[in-house]
Amino acid sequence: MNLPKVVQDLVNAQNNFDSTAFADCFSETAIVFDEGKNYTSKTDIKNWIEKSAKEYNAVTKPIDFKGDAEKGNLKAEVSGTFPGSPLILTYNFEFKGNYIQSLKID
Repeated sequence: MNLPKVVQDLVNAQNNFDSTAFADCFSETAIVFDEGKNYTSKTDIKNWIEKSAKEYNAVTKPIDFKGDAEKGNLKAEVSGTFPGSPLILTYNFEFKGNYIQSLKID
């Protein structure tokens, strides 16, 4: 599967539990929406993924990607120490240049 570089970098960072590299995939004005909450700065995003990694030990296995230079949808199997693991989640991206501008996880 051919993922955009920033999406592959995001998956790698998540699977390596590297919250700094994960946050670096986002633009300075990025927004993440997950589990009913918005995260609106790179610091918020870093803290969110760091807490999530410690709590759930989640790893992501991409299944399918559809998109272009402006937006895309990644379907991935996410497994970890959370109820119902593994789950198939959809990551809805909007891109700004080489960065993620927004991410909504369904």
